Formats: sequence, structure tokens, C-alpha cells
Amino acid sequence: MIITIFGATGTVGKQLVKQALHMGHTVKAYGRNVFTGKLPDNENLELISGALFDEKPVFNAVKGSDAVLSVLGGAFDGTDKTRSLGIKNIVAQMEKAGVKRIVAVGGLGVLEGADGKMLMDDKDYPSEFVPVGQEHRKAYEILKASGLEWTFVCPPDLIDAEVTGIYHTAANVPPMDNKYKINTGDLALFMLNELKKNAFVKQRVGISN
Repeated sequence: MIITIFGATGTVGKQLVKQALHMGHTVKAYGRNVFTGKLPDNENLELISGALFDEKPVFNAVKGSDAVLSVLGGAFDGTDKTRSLGIKNIVAQMEKAGVKRIVAVGGLGVLEGADGKMLMDDKDYPSEFVPVGQEHRKAYEILKASGLEWTFVCPPDLIDAEVTGIYHTAANVPPMDNKYKINTGDLALFMLNELKKNAFVKQRVGISN
């Protein structure tokens, strides 16, 4: 499988690159800092330097790929529009290139609570996470309105740790056994496995170790 990864130099992105190459995939890693991001030296890895909001370079990065993985980061104060505007451009270029499958990362607040509303809309939801939650909500709405086969993974706290292979998932809500944390290695493993299993197409996913 040929996979384009956006956010490849972040903690989850590096896990995605490493695990995807180990699985035998061809990886195209896109970003401003891919040549200085200490990514592995591998003949199946193509480093593509470019800005996330530029249309033509993003189009060229996704063209010919079987799937896209997006793990875009950014600030938590709401001023950084990387997540929403980045997904908007990625989706547009995927549709133009005829690439259908994307697994993207959002945040826990976009999942549904017991009342059917998003967790971030609850009055007890931590206020410090609302600004970034709004960015995740916009990214989710862009994916939902697209014609793509999308999966939006909504993890809790990310722990920079290796894969264990032990995690719990649920469609659209937090998993029953929710420890409110997930190893970056396990999040990456789930995303790559989802490209094969397609168990959560056009759904949000709650995940936890």
C-alpha cells in the first residue's frame, strides 16, 4: 500500500512512519521539516517538503496513494488553524486526485456523551480544551461533508510510548474501559490496522489503552 502521512515528524507521525515501513508499505512523508525530523533511512520512504496549505504540493503528495493518514498538531489556544484548514486542503486535494481513504486524528471532545451531544459541549468539559476542541470539530465536519471514506480517531491524552498492541476502541463514543490515555505507538497501530480492516468507515473512534 502507498500511504501519504501528514504530520510525519510529530510523536504519532514518527510511529506511523516506522510501523508502516515495518509492515512493508511505501510511505510518503509530507511536511516542512521532514528532512530534519530524524525519520528513518529507508528505500520505501519518500520525504516531501512542503507547506500544508499549498494546494499543488499537497495534491502531488496524495496523487497515486492508496490512503492518507493525518496527524496534524498545533497550539491549544484556538489561534492555530492547522487542524481545520489543513484537513480542508487535504480533503480537497484528495478529491481532486481521486484518493478516497483517510484516517485522521482529532480529540476526545468530538466524541458523543450519554446525551448524544459532543463531550466538549458538556458544561463540565474542561474549558482549557475547548479552543482546540473547536478546531477538531471543524475538521470532523469537513470530513463528514466530504465524499471520502474517512475515519476520525478521537484519542484522550497521548503518551509518547511504544506499541503494546493492547487497546480498546468504540464507534463514536469513548470505549467502555477508558483509561483516558493512549500510547502513541498504539494509536499509530490502530490507524494502520484500520486501513486494512475498514471497521470504522465514516465514523468517529474512541480509543484508550
